[in-house]
Order: sequence, then C-alpha cells, then structure tokens
Amino acid sequence: MSYYPILVDLEDRKVVIVGGGNVAQRKIDTLLEYHADIYIIAKDLTPALQSYAKANRIQFLGPDLNESHLDGAFLVIAATDDMHLNHKVGEMAKQRGLLINAVDQPKDCSFIVPSVVKRGELVIAVSTSGKSPALAKKIRQSLSDQFGDEYAEFLDLMGRIRKDILAQGFSQEENSRVFHALVDSKALDAIAEKDWSLLTSILEKVLKNRFSREAVSNYIKG
Repeated sequence: MSYYPILVDLEDRKVVIVGGGNVAQRKIDTLLEYHADIYIIAKDLTPALQSYAKANRIQFLGPDLNESHLDGAFLVIAATDDMHLNHKVGEMAKQRGLLINAVDQPKDCSFIVPSVVKRGELVIAVSTSGKSPALAKKIRQSLSDQFGDEYAEFLDLMGRIRKDILAQGFSQEENSRVFHALVDSKALDAIAEKDWSLLTSILEKVLKNRFSREAVSNYIKG
C-alpha cells in the first residue's frame, strides 16, 4: 500500500486514544506537543497518564469505549494490547470517516505514523510504508546526526526575515531570489559555529537593498 505524506494541524482538535499503557503514553506525550485536545479510554492508566488526567491535560472517559466517545473526533488511535479491540476501534472510526491508527495493525489503519527528526520547525519524516519500522528508525538516527540544533535557529531566523520581506510588497521573483541567497549562503554554518560576526556580514550582503545595518543587526541573537 502507498501512503500520501501529509502534515496535519492538531491544535484544539479532538483526538481519542483507546489504551492506557506505555504505548498510549508515548503517543499522548507527542500529541501534547502539538496541543491536541486528548480524550482517553482505558481500563488502566500509567502513573504519568493518571497525573495528566488529574491535571486536566487529558480527559479520561472511563474504561469502556462506546460510539458516542467518537462524536466530534478528528483522529483516533487504538493503542491497546488487545488486537481484537484495536480492530473494533478501527472499524468504528472508519465507519465515521475518521483518521485511525491502530498500533502495529496496518490493515486497521487509515494512516501510519512516520519516524521523525524534529529541530524546531524543521520536521523530517521517514517512513517505509509499514514494511520495516526498524529501518525507518535507523534512518532517523542517521539523520539526527546530520541535522543539529542550528537548523532550528536558522529556521527561526528565516521565518522572521521572510515575514518582514513579504510585508515590503516586492515581486515574488525578487523575494525568491533573496530567500534562496540566504539558504545557499554560509549563514547556517555561521549559526552552527556561533560566528555572529560572519552571520551579520552575510545578512548585510544579502539584505542590503532591503534593510539598514541597524535593522539587520536586530536579527542576530548572539
């Protein structure tokens, strides 16, 4: 089966998790980073999930799933150690046209979760379409070594510059030239080496027709 790669905004969207063990906890820990509105059904919860529920970080709906729990849901995850229950959850979700991931049961899924490298707003997703999660993990670990924290800083910088440049009303072609010049420059290396003098010099050269030296200096954190 081939999967269409997509990034989804989960902020304030209802996500239903069935299962309260370590697998469910790992899923929830990730979902909380993306500000999903999480509801959980499970007979037992890990100590961490119990604390999340007490702090209202997640909503505990009780031990047994019923169809009304899926009302208003955007996404469903079946993460129990019961294959038959996971299958049942998958069928219920599919009948409602909801996105469903049943852990380690690809046939019951409408989407699978890739192995991810994240550096700030940079997201690199690796998938083997369910054929070998172990290989996806190995590739992710290799990519983790290649992409350091400087990418997060560089993207933060590019985001601020991009916003200011687009507000100036120049042509798309001219804006693209500036953005590509920054990406093709040594700015990323300068950030990695914390060479703020070099970074300033690069920005002044690329942005000289757009911003004053004082304005350029405001982009430098160092």
